[in-house]
Amino acid sequence: MPPIDATSLPALPAPFWFIQFFKVLGFTLHAVPMNLWYAGALVALAAYAFGGDEARRWGSRLMLQMPIIVAVGINLGIVPLLFLQVAYAKAFYPATILMAWHWMGVIGLLIAAYAGVYVYASAVRGGGEAMTPRKRAVGWCSAACFVAIGFLFANALSLTTNSSAWADLLERHGTAGAATGTALNVADPTLWPRWLLMFGFALITTAAWIAFDTAWLAVREDEAYRRWAQKFALRLAIAGALWSTVAGTWYVFRTWAPEVHSEMFSFPLIFLTLLTGTSPWVAPALLWLGRRSDLTRAAAAAVGGAQVGVLAVNGISRQFVQNFELRGLFQPGVSHQPVSTDWGPLVMFLAVFVAGVGVLAWLFAQLAKAGPADRTA
Repeated sequence: MPPIDATSLPALPAPFWFIQFFKVLGFTLHAVPMNLWYAGALVALAAYAFGGDEARRWGSRLMLQMPIIVAVGINLGIVPLLFLQVAYAKAFYPATILMAWHWMGVIGLLIAAYAGVYVYASAVRGGGEAMTPRKRAVGWCSAACFVAIGFLFANALSLTTNSSAWADLLERHGTAGAATGTALNVADPTLWPRWLLMFGFALITTAAWIAFDTAWLAVREDEAYRRWAQKFALRLAIAGALWSTVAGTWYVFRTWAPEVHSEMFSFPLIFLTLLTGTSPWVAPALLWLGRRSDLTRAAAAAVGGAQVGVLAVNGISRQFVQNFELRGLFQPGVSHQPVSTDWGPLVMFLAVFVAGVGVLAWLFAQLAKAGPADRTA
């Protein structure tokens, strides 16, 4: 017997295709800055602590940008989380109730990490004397908090589709039939490769950002730094692609249920599966092809745009897998689920979303038109 009653699903406030579209789009936009704080912060701190002059300069650049990156990522993360709760509440809420204390702990970890980023960035801005051992420790603690947040999100999302474990977790982490909120999904075989796969994608995104930052924003840096950054971006992208390939292979061939494997390797979804599996190598390939020439703004934009596309393909593929995994619990968006469109919030969301995208497009347009002196300012 399923652990929930799915015979009568609540009416959706928008068509299911609309919810899935903005869930994936929101995740893709959120994944770009999220990847930079998830893996980029660790790499930047290591570069500053153990690297040479160019590595320290790059580590300083990224950590000075990190307060804005974190702010953008947090705001963009609201979109996929809201749409997840709208269409998948029957599975998402039980999962997060079972791990409630850990799930609410994300807020505390995020506040601590965000504050620590500001402390570390202020030390970088103040120069060598301002970078005390305590402030370095704060930076490492912030990076650790970001990694822990990723682990807890991987727990929540994997537990959302692991409904067969709910009863056992409730029995082991419950009192008088009520959940204590202390469970984690660590026994789920899909958790670990999903968490590691996310880190691999984050390394590639960081490499793509290095290319973009070097060509578009690093106007004060000399030629030696630019050559170093281009080589480092290629090496980091290759490392991330290898990491993603290993973790993705583990995830697909060792943890997918037979029915999911059958669906994702059947026509036409097999093309999406193959594209997702090979996509981590797109950014490394572009960087490798341009390795013998200076990194131009067009080439850097191509690398960045390609990586955004890679994250989108991964999001689409993951959405199909999530729907297949939930079939034993309920079928999201089935034809008999009623739709009662709530036009007020829907129109407001679209208006704000379009306005926000318009502002971002305008900012990048101004950046593209600006000369070196203006971009320095």
